[in-house]
Amino acid sequence: MALAFGMDIGGSGIKAAPVDLATGDCTVERVKVDTPQPSTPKAVAKAVAELFHYFGEEATQGAIGVTMPCIVQAGVTLSAANIDQKWTNYPAAEILSEAIGRPITLLNDADAAGMAELYYGAAMNTPGLIIVTTLGTGIGSAMIYNGVLVPNSELGHLEIDGFDAEKRAAASVRTKEDLSWPVYVKRLQRYYETLELLFSPDLFVVGGGISRNSEKFIPHLNLRTRIVPAGLRNSAGIVGAARHAHHLQNQG
Repeated sequence: MALAFGMDIGGSGIKAAPVDLATGDCTVERVKVDTPQPSTPKAVAKAVAELFHYFGEEATQGAIGVTMPCIVQAGVTLSAANIDQKWTNYPAAEILSEAIGRPITLLNDADAAGMAELYYGAAMNTPGLIIVTTLGTGIGSAMIYNGVLVPNSELGHLEIDGFDAEKRAAASVRTKEDLSWPVYVKRLQRYYETLELLFSPDLFVVGGGISRNSEKFIPHLNLRTRIVPAGLRNSAGIVGAARHAHHLQNQG
């Protein structure tokens, strides 16, 4: 069994598990701990190390992928969403690698979810341009072209009709403003038709917790692009991070 290890660092929780790369399944039940508050680099690195070593040497063999809610470039977190601002312009991969004593691959959390969908979920065997969006507190995005990730797309921050897109169309906005599904669908329609105009994708995949209610909005969107709910949910970040880390470690 080929294994890799995935860890998903969020604003409220840190989740981790070893992943069977053949199936995309976690080989043991994933473990979640609270993200330290405040979520400073030192505090998070300590929690990451404790969680990693909890699994033991056998479960943590292979490549190690870690996600964060940040723009990630060359192992540096250039932004910080729902996590302490000290992570901005911070050498996160280096610090986390030192904390656990192993090299890691660090990537944006939405990018990791996109890779999970590509290898094991709704985007499997799909050529061309795939745009994966996660509708939650904000809107995360992953762009994948013929199996290659285009990182840090941040399509939730497109300006549409004078608004930052996620301020109008994130799932949290529907709850906060108590929007009916028909009203919310109109906002999603505007968002996805704009993405369609700008990028002409071959497939949209919609993730985030709201994908559990996909029948309430996806059939009502009028797009030329096929749009489907995500196949992976709570473990998508873990699985995608593990698979992408394995790919990078073994490419060429």
